Amino acid sequence: MRRENNGNSHAPRRNPSANLIDRPLPGADFLDAMSASEQNPEELEIQRIETQEWLESLDYVIKQGTGRVLALLRSLQNRAAEFGIHLPYAANTAYVNTISKEEQPRYPGVHDVEWRIRSLVRWNAMATVVRANRNENGIGGHISTYASSATLLEVGFNHFFKGKSDPTGGDHIYFQGHAAPGIYARAFLEGRISQQQLDNYRRELNPGGGLSSYPHPYLMPRFWEFPTVSMGLGPIMAIYQARFNRYLEDRGILKQTGKVWAFLGDGETDEPETLGAITLASREKLDNLIFVINCNLQRLDGPVRGNYKIIQELEAIFRGAGWNVIKVIWGAAWDPLLEKDQDGALVARMEEVVDGEYQKYSASDGAYVREHFFGKDPRLLKLVEHMTDEDILKLNRGGHDPEKIYAAYRRAATQANGAPTVILAKTIKGYGLGEAGEGRNITHQQKKLTEDDLKKFRSRFAIPIEDAHVGDAPFYRPADDSPEVKYLRERREKLGGQVPERRGEAAPALPALPFELFKEFYEAGENREASTTMAAVRVISKILREKEAGRHVVPIVPDEARTFGMEAMFRQVGIYSHVGQKYEPVDRDTLLYYKESTDGQILEEGITEAGAFSSFVAAGTSYSSHAVQMAPFFLFYSMFGFQRIGDLVWAAGDMGCRGFLIGGTAGRTTLAGEGLQHQDGHSHLLAYSYPHVMAYDPAFSFEIAAIMEAGWQRMFVDQKNVIYYITVGNENYEQPQAPGKPEDLKSKILKGLYLYRASEKKSAKARVQLIGSGAILNEALGAAAILEEKYDVAADVWSATSWKELWKDAMEADRDNLLQGAKRTPYVAECLNTTNDVIVAATDYSRSLPLSVAKWIDKPFFALGTDGFGKSEGRAALRDYFEVDRRYIALAALDQLARAGKLPENVAAAARADFAIKADKLNPLQLHWG
Repeated sequence: MRRENNGNSHAPRRNPSANLIDRPLPGADFLDAMSASEQNPEELEIQRIETQEWLESLDYVIKQGTGRVLALLRSLQNRAAEFGIHLPYAANTAYVNTISKEEQPRYPGVHDVEWRIRSLVRWNAMATVVRANRNENGIGGHISTYASSATLLEVGFNHFFKGKSDPTGGDHIYFQGHAAPGIYARAFLEGRISQQQLDNYRRELNPGGGLSSYPHPYLMPRFWEFPTVSMGLGPIMAIYQARFNRYLEDRGILKQTGKVWAFLGDGETDEPETLGAITLASREKLDNLIFVINCNLQRLDGPVRGNYKIIQELEAIFRGAGWNVIKVIWGAAWDPLLEKDQDGALVARMEEVVDGEYQKYSASDGAYVREHFFGKDPRLLKLVEHMTDEDILKLNRGGHDPEKIYAAYRRAATQANGAPTVILAKTIKGYGLGEAGEGRNITHQQKKLTEDDLKKFRSRFAIPIEDAHVGDAPFYRPADDSPEVKYLRERREKLGGQVPERRGEAAPALPALPFELFKEFYEAGENREASTTMAAVRVISKILREKEAGRHVVPIVPDEARTFGMEAMFRQVGIYSHVGQKYEPVDRDTLLYYKESTDGQILEEGITEAGAFSSFVAAGTSYSSHAVQMAPFFLFYSMFGFQRIGDLVWAAGDMGCRGFLIGGTAGRTTLAGEGLQHQDGHSHLLAYSYPHVMAYDPAFSFEIAAIMEAGWQRMFVDQKNVIYYITVGNENYEQPQAPGKPEDLKSKILKGLYLYRASEKKSAKARVQLIGSGAILNEALGAAAILEEKYDVAADVWSATSWKELWKDAMEADRDNLLQGAKRTPYVAECLNTTNDVIVAATDYSRSLPLSVAKWIDKPFFALGTDGFGKSEGRAALRDYFEVDRRYIALAALDQLARAGKLPENVAAAARADFAIKADKLNPLQLHWG
């Protein structure tokens, strides 16, 4: 009997009438063998008879059903454990299909029509890449990935993938990025993509339009939904998308949602993000999630696991994590051989062969496979003695058999046992390419085929193209009334419409927030000393209380809620858990206890920035994926934002994600004591790289209020696809009244710079413009006081809320002036070029930020910043070490004034002595060991 059941509770029972007694399990006498060397022949015979009696008893119980067998075996295992006898742990099942031939459902499709469709898509996908590289050498593209996954995808397209018009709102499908040419080729048959677009693959700027290299919603906003080719991002985003779908259902935002499918390669599982969150999927009972891993055994340069078995490795990982595992290893051509495998010799051989050998078999002829696979055991040679070498070559892999795939998909899509499912499908990379690349190490880089290769491909898949034209690799599309086109369109219509499809305009806008909600932050009050983190959390809390808008807010935090002062939200809106709260929290008798609930609003993700950001992406793209707008606020350590998960931030921009990123404990000298790996002095510099990120470093609560009010309006009312990044600190200081009317201040705060305090000193030896950002604005104010009181220098103080916005505006002005002959003055120049004063700018971030706008300022400009590694110290010592406290700001002003001839030359030297600043102190920008 073949051991084809993986032990999952959802597996159908075997037919009780099957012959169970006369087909012993492979290796049933392994207990005898363990002690054979220590026993005499009589004892061995007794044990053999005893073993056979046990097996016959088990055969009898098997007729009662799988459940009874499992219960009995568990009881025996427990009894053995009482005597200290433990079975070795095994997370693997035999190297055969999980679903046996007897358990396969009837295939509902028309085989010959579907085969022709698959063949046409294969040809057009191949032609897309080949023609592209003939048109422009080196343009790139991939043939082999889609060649291996064509059947996996086509079974899904024809029978499972729900479109947007389905009552569920449609499935979310994360396609394997390198398979994009195949998705384009299918859309071409459907009439969604023109031949000109296919001919302009990877040349989007060509006349008539083209196609992006991989799934990119930004480049094809009505087609692709999810960017997946940065490997590892698709799987983790799929997991959190499936969980967010449950979140929307549990909170009553949506009644139902579709399945989430993630197609990925076996080599992709080496990326930490691919497997890093799989336990969340089982813990959250995400039976709406299906992974399909295309196990073609090859990565870019060679085998994924040449000396091992990737399918067995992944089975153990996913089963251990609580997933349903369905293996689709062997195609139907193997079924007769497995039926004849009475003594288990074939299954044993399948087990012992490593993936490197299987890859070799896929690139060899039938005679080689006969000799090297079957020839290792006379019993196996006898199994195939009736088969020709050609017959042996047709022994197919399960990932190329539509009936095997359909059985796996149906089980995965219909089971509701509270666990996600992974399908491990064995395929051949470059399937159909023959000697040009089928199963070979070079196949991932294959871009071109010779005319002979094209003819063989054409003939293998019966493409109706004559020899005279086949060398041109022409596209082929049958007429609209052909059986193939009619069939695929009818199937998609029945399943709810086109896939993939993105509908970015479907969600209604959220209501605008009233100014009254923000008014308090512009006004002075008693005891207003607070951190900017507290101000940001207060704004979020107030938005949550708004009846309609608050319902759509999604607070997200990676296990730092108490650090950010968010614990009051635990009681206010609760922490989301699909299963509620099955325990009494240890702090239940306190006011702000840890409260989990099924309809909780906070996503408290644990220690995972990548996971929390994946939730942010799912929420921030809900307007397109679910036609309902959600407003995520993700609070995290700013050090662990762009630096750690920048690839996900880039993907978020590709998807048109909207939301607020709140970088807490920001700045290199604001987070006291934490040291090098916690002190952020560069996230704002990294933010320059992301076109969709609006980056702000506010100093006061009214600045935060202005930024959040504008961000809400722009993203959720006007529905613009941007992200607002706001850094906040945990340093408590006075939160002053706004220096002017809100309507006058708001636009300047959003532009990135405004005059916070003009000097009242009417007559002075000299004048200076001081610019501070974030927490260092207070140091600039302190420096202004020093300059005015001790050195008779008037100092105006500016708040730079966003160096990036200033830089963007100046860059755009330069472009307008270059291309249009305009004479526009950048905003930063409008602000600072009106006087002849020296300018000193200071930030808790790299001085590259203020220096990025220095070229547009025609006055002496000096920048101070926190470049270099951090230290474990208090704030005062850190600001001294990085040379950004008020003394250094004042010194820089005096030095620049002296160099400009507006003060005596010796004033700076005297100031250094007054401020106790050592000329030979360590330079924080240089590396110092020991």
